[in-house]
Amino acid sequence: MASTASTALTVDQADARLHELTVIDVRTPGEYATGHLPGAHNVPLDHLDTALPALRTAAGRGDLLIVCASGARSATACRRLADQGITAATLVGGTTAWTRLGHDTHRPAGTRTPWAMERQVRLAAGLLVLAGLAAGRNWSPARRLSAGVAGGLVVSAVTNTCGMAAVLARLPHNQPRTADLEATLAALTA
Repeated sequence: MASTASTALTVDQADARLHELTVIDVRTPGEYATGHLPGAHNVPLDHLDTALPALRTAAGRGDLLIVCASGARSATACRRLADQGITAATLVGGTTAWTRLGHDTHRPAGTRTPWAMERQVRLAAGLLVLAGLAAGRNWSPARRLSAGVAGGLVVSAVTNTCGMAAVLARLPHNQPRTADLEATLAALTA
């Protein structure tokens, strides 16, 4: 990975090189806690700009592998890093492909495992649709809420992005504790 262009590694390629890669997981802390690649450091995508100096230092020592659940957020992170002159590869298929192919994941010891973002989105979308339908029995314009959520889910599927996940990622339980992020950044520069 000599240029500043982003590259992609398959699960098998990443597994073969895992010992030489610095793995950065850009999922929310809750998603990271559900299981991550061995040795992965959690730097949520929303905090990537804060981590740029540490990531630049880590990239100077060796290759970076950026990981998320499916590969979409990690591809975004790789593009943002490339814009800053930092070369990184994304894991094709993300942790979903990693676990599907039978590779181990690690979980932080002694932490409560929050729900994965996909599950949070399903709950929020379902509750909003039900609320729109229930309120729509007495006030028909409330049904627009259900229609809006359905439309948002279609756009999410077509574009492989999720506005609801972006909103939910900002909730306090999905944010890294300051001490955790600082420890991660210190580990990347050590």
